[in-house]
Amino acid sequence: MPVRPILSFPDPRLRLPAPPVTRFDADLRALAEDLLDTMRSAPGIGITAPHIGVPSRLVVLELTPGDVRIYANPKLDQVSRESIRHTEGSVSMPGVTDELERHAHVRVRYQDLEGKEQSEDADGLLAVCHQHEIDQLDGIFWIDRLSRLKRDRLITRYNKLRRG
Repeated sequence: MPVRPILSFPDPRLRLPAPPVTRFDADLRALAEDLLDTMRSAPGIGITAPHIGVPSRLVVLELTPGDVRIYANPKLDQVSRESIRHTEGSVSMPGVTDELERHAHVRVRYQDLEGKEQSEDADGLLAVCHQHEIDQLDGIFWIDRLSRLKRDRLITRYNKLRRG
């Protein structure tokens, strides 16, 4: 499957909420394969359809090689009161990262590629990834979770990297 171009921050399409997946067909499976290939080439451990300019609530994660997880229409069903801090970044903003605080444990409801309802309990890095990618599907870019000062510094650093 082809590697697709990834939108770069500050592309306004990264700020748009993605509509739900309604068709569970060969096109959706092909999109998931394209996302996986694109994410691996970035490289990254998570990607959403909006990252490649496709307005659809589809997420692909691969936290360890070969353990590919695909989620259509994911949503947080439960979150813990406990939190963890983890370094985050984005395939749409390569070269910069920062530490964010997220819920330590989550339960995610989603549909698989056949449209069947599923749920998954997650903690640690997987919980962080779910929250990060669901934010992206909702049009919330990860740096929006930083303080204004940290966000401004990170954007300045990113712009310097882009200029080379």
